[in-house]
Amino acid sequence: MRRILEKKKYVYVWSKYSLESKRDSEKRKAFKEKLSEYLKIEKENPELLQVWFWDGAFKVATQVRHTAPHESGFSLRVIRRKNWCKKGKRKKVRGDRRKGRVNVMGALRYSDKKRFVDFLKKSNSKSFYEVLKLFYEELINEWIKAGNKKEYFVKKGPKIVIILDNASFHKKAEYIDKIETEMPNRHLQKLTSNPCTAWVKTEFLEMSNIHLEYLPKYSPDYNLIELVWHSAKEYIANRLFESIEEL
Repeated sequence: MRRILEKKKYVYVWSKYSLESKRDSEKRKAFKEKLSEYLKIEKENPELLQVWFWDGAFKVATQVRHTAPHESGFSLRVIRRKNWCKKGKRKKVRGDRRKGRVNVMGALRYSDKKRFVDFLKKSNSKSFYEVLKLFYEELINEWIKAGNKKEYFVKKGPKIVIILDNASFHKKAEYIDKIETEMPNRHLQKLTSNPCTAWVKTEFLEMSNIHLEYLPKYSPDYNLIELVWHSAKEYIANRLFESIEEL
């Protein structure tokens, strides 16, 4: 049977978890248009707009990835992956369950693929807010190193658009209010007149210096930082770490 299927160009691969049945195609289409516009503006005016893809890698109870707005993460249990070995032999890795995890939150800038990463003890609204503050400070430092004055960052620095998922800790009103207060409002001059782009409605667009742009539900494929977490998991696959510090 295998030979027959191979002759017909079939391949034997693992099944893939799919979220397609839960997705809203219209919302995904609208978001894709909006994202394309953001990326176009960033390419043409990098000094005015930056697009960052934001996410975290957290260890959670479920083994099914992205069936809810949270992510699987890095733990001391060995990640098993396919690998090359001599025919008739198979590499063995420890399969015992071991306690210990690493929580990571980070962002990827689209224009130059610069990465921001921070490690945290807990994944909640407070930690999200605190990491976002560190991220904001790093952008200010980058602005200063480029020869600019700190006090001009709010008015003249780039607008920061952060693409992130709908996790509840990304939306808690208490911390969203703090973000809008501590990362002040500013006016961003209109850069496009594309009538298909819903977010461009007036001659000037007023938003926080950092603008959180939420993905449509069940759309991790639109978040580029997922590729970073995937690469990290591939790097540590089939390797045993004795401690959290080593991991």
